[in-house]
Amino acid sequence: MTNDREISSRERVERSLAAIKDPDGEGARTFLLVHESEALAAADRVDAQRRAGSALPPLAGIPVSIKDLFDEAGVVTLAGSTVLLGAPPATRDATVVDRLKKAGAIIIGRTNLTEFAYSALGINPHYGTPRNVFDRATGRVPGGSTSGGAISVADGMVSAAIGTDTGGSVRIPAALNGLVGFKPTARRVPQDGVLPLSRSLDSVGPIANSVADCALLDQVLTAETSGVAAPVALRGLRFALPKTVVLDDLSPAVAIAFERALARLSAAGASIIEMPMTEFAQASVVSPRGALASYEAFSVHQQWIKDAGEKYDPRVIARILPGEKITAAEHAELLQLRSSFILAINAAAHGYDAMLMPTTPDTAPTIAEAGKDDESYFRFNGRMLRNASLVNLFDGCALSIPCHDPGTAPVGLMIAGTQNTDRRILEIGIAAETLISRVT
Repeated sequence: MTNDREISSRERVERSLAAIKDPDGEGARTFLLVHESEALAAADRVDAQRRAGSALPPLAGIPVSIKDLFDEAGVVTLAGSTVLLGAPPATRDATVVDRLKKAGAIIIGRTNLTEFAYSALGINPHYGTPRNVFDRATGRVPGGSTSGGAISVADGMVSAAIGTDTGGSVRIPAALNGLVGFKPTARRVPQDGVLPLSRSLDSVGPIANSVADCALLDQVLTAETSGVAAPVALRGLRFALPKTVVLDDLSPAVAIAFERALARLSAAGASIIEMPMTEFAQASVVSPRGALASYEAFSVHQQWIKDAGEKYDPRVIARILPGEKITAAEHAELLQLRSSFILAINAAAHGYDAMLMPTTPDTAPTIAEAGKDDESYFRFNGRMLRNASLVNLFDGCALSIPCHDPGTAPVGLMIAGTQNTDRRILEIGIAAETLISRVT
């Protein structure tokens, strides 16, 4: 994502637009709106500043996509739905969008997603489902909910994408497409002007081709001034390997790639320490059948469902409606259980530099098999969410970095930390990335 002075910003944007328009590509299913004229004009302004010798901001001229959850002044935020067609346009940019623009990023357009960001598979019956970068002829799920964001990066339509992560929605599509995704501690990135799914669990983070790129974007999104994260020495680091839940019933491809990643970290001098982490088993008590998200989603969607419930993706509304039956008192009890869960995970993880686990237990299934019936859909969706959603529940931060062999189905290694250890996780990720993603 570096600014190559040999390539003009206009040329970068023109290449992005050409990739989006490629009739043999995924652009039509990846973007819900493309800001072609605005992007070209912004690129020309950056080039003029460069020619004038002006000091340029860190993302000057870099094409970036944003998920169709972020408000842009004058644009209707649809959230991948048809429910909000005809709604009033936003009157101002979300803080995230404003910070990207001030950092010089060029917003190419708005990317597709699972309707209202409520699934880990990335299937959208309204606007189509962009196909995974792997085995494209067969057609595999892109992962969700930031499906279009991941494909926009994987296919070179942009240099980076900004998405949301409520239960893995940045990390899952990154993992399934061989990219890097970062979920920060939720409160570090402002969420005003972002259509919520679950206010307790939502976070905003980047998808890019490297940890260094994600670290740079994180600095922009958080407006932190401490400098971009740099790699740390892996020798002597202590990594916790939780044995509860996250290693259950892994597919062979994931298990092999994960074990190889652990072996490489160990060979580099890091200590991999198995630990029970039985606290993870309490996740189903803290948020039974996703009750926390369901209650909070229903509070957002209640009026829309009354007015236009028939327009929803049936598999999305099926996850929202159970929230209607949860009382405010029950929700308050879940929040208290979550607070205790966070404290328990913080205590269990104390003394370790990070926790390691597979981002997902499976590689990407085909769109046909995942969507053939409700039983298949919810089974695949639940498995995709299983590991990544734990981090949102304990209010942590996590990277997903590729750990598969080139040419094979992408697999993600998740490097997770407790809240506000974001910089440390990024530093570890930069060091680990080349080691575990190298060609064998």
